[in-house]
Amino acid sequence: MNADDLKDRIKDFAHRCVKLALALPKTVLGNHIKGQLIRCSTSAAANYRAACIAQSKPNFISKLSIVIEETDETCFWMQFIIDEKLLKEQRVCPLLQEGRELTSIFASSRKTARGLKQE
Repeated sequence: MNADDLKDRIKDFAHRCVKLALALPKTVLGNHIKGQLIRCSTSAAANYRAACIAQSKPNFISKLSIVIEETDETCFWMQFIIDEKLLKEQRVCPLLQEGRELTSIFASSRKTARGLKQE
């Protein structure tokens, strides 16, 4: 998988997260999570694009670290949706799995960029 494939994959992930967020109930909690989920998922996609055009290796690693944090936070909010039973688990789980896979991919990329041995 190359950088363009990952750009498309993280952008698709963000789109799917937005759609999931828009399906949340219109309650205080639902509205709060909706905003958080939209913010962190779209931030992950935007910051990955920024990482791809980084002007230095340290800048790339820094942007990639933000992507990892935002993707992991997105997973947190999806798990919270499941825990609170705001949406059916089977609706959230495939997207949560994608978020976990993306987090893992970006973490591995950061290790490689830092020159660390893969575990």
